[in-house]
Amino acid sequence: MRELVRSNARFFLLAGLAGLGLRIFFVLLFPGVVDDSRFYGDIAKNWLQHGIYGVTNSGQIVPTLSRLPGYPAFLAAIFAIFGADNFRPVLLVQVLFDLGTCFLTADLARRLLSARAAKAAFVLTAICLFLANYAAAALTETLEIFFTALAVDLAVCGLRFDVGNAATTGVAQKPRLAVWLGCGLAVGAGILLRPDGGILLAAIGGYLLILTYRALRSKASGTLATLGPILLAGALLAAGVTVMLAPWTLRNLITLHRFEPLAPRYANDSDELVMTGFNRWVKTWMADYVSVQEIYWNVPGSAIDVTRLPGRAFDSAQQREETTALFAEYNNDHEMSRELDVRFAALAATRVRNAPFRYYVWLPVVRIVDMWLRPRTELLPSDPRWWEFNDDGRWLAVSIVFGLFNLAYVGMAAAGLMRAREIFGIGLFVLFLLLRSLFLGTLENPEPRYTLECYPVVILLASAVFSRLDKLPNPGHPNVKSRIQTF
Repeated sequence: MRELVRSNARFFLLAGLAGLGLRIFFVLLFPGVVDDSRFYGDIAKNWLQHGIYGVTNSGQIVPTLSRLPGYPAFLAAIFAIFGADNFRPVLLVQVLFDLGTCFLTADLARRLLSARAAKAAFVLTAICLFLANYAAAALTETLEIFFTALAVDLAVCGLRFDVGNAATTGVAQKPRLAVWLGCGLAVGAGILLRPDGGILLAAIGGYLLILTYRALRSKASGTLATLGPILLAGALLAAGVTVMLAPWTLRNLITLHRFEPLAPRYANDSDELVMTGFNRWVKTWMADYVSVQEIYWNVPGSAIDVTRLPGRAFDSAQQREETTALFAEYNNDHEMSRELDVRFAALAATRVRNAPFRYYVWLPVVRIVDMWLRPRTELLPSDPRWWEFNDDGRWLAVSIVFGLFNLAYVGMAAAGLMRAREIFGIGLFVLFLLLRSLFLGTLENPEPRYTLECYPVVILLASAVFSRLDKLPNPGHPNVKSRIQTF
């Protein structure tokens, strides 16, 4: 990558400055310090000032496991230098991480496609509006995207393919041990930021299992010799992740007497009520981000306007009356009691029983599509109901531009996938996208930001559109068959 940057210094300087300017624009005009930011900040301050990884509750610092320690550690490091609750330096450092992601995606494209594709990947990352927007928000996304790109780049490096010996496993005979250990450490860092970072571990581990299966089925000589490096790669990957997660797991075991290597599913502490019944009821009708804002995030704590519920939340007039009665009771004190949660659970069970296909297939697919294709303007003042065209003209235009931008990236990735289907390692990328999308479909809160971790892979595939034809595998080349066999 250094040689490519050196030989195209002017290009990378101008593209880098454009990316820097775009991110600084968002930092100055639309800095995102939201409730989650302050929650992370509270943990960071308590950890930094009192040595307790906990939250402030009624003047007391209570140890917590509701959030993984990656982002609080990042905040604590910056607060130690620039002062507590000083989020501006946090955003500026995130800008640097996001620019680092530009180089990592470019390096991926360079390894797998061509120098031309690498330059395209750098520009696509640098000018990506929503990546730049999230770099200006004190949230985990920017760091998570960086470590995802780093882990994927290292995995590709470890899976480098020696065309000269026509190997069929996709793993070099002598893998670089430091590369696979580094990949594990990068995946572990991503998991310490967000528990769903484990999906990348599942994708890389799953890809290694596929290679193992193919090596065992291969009748070629030297099967055992090619199997060893795959198993070693998997062991080093697991070791790196374990090293990152072990301190957090031990802390939870010693301090809170709980074996918790990640964080609870609903980011709750032991004394908090988990609204399992309400959450399941939400999943029987939730399809888009608008309802997350208007309904899901407001429970508990705020009044709910039942008229905001979409028609699909009711299967009959009787069900509408029952739901209205439940929310009327909730609106009395804006609290979700155990009894009320149980009644929501009963309502959810009835709806699932009446329409299992809707609950298990149709709605998850719609939620996945919504997360991938919705305009990513949730950090901006734009109306989430942009399609009603009743927003202020300026912000309506912003929603449309962001939406078209996102559609362009997804469309280019789809086109690149068709061109790059014979490029080594494509199975790893497809597996990651599928696993993450399927996981997101199981959530009751379809937030567009949850697909941002996929964008290093999306941009890599999109860059294939810009790759020279003579850089892509020739279908007539004798080694294309072996490349395809690596999945």
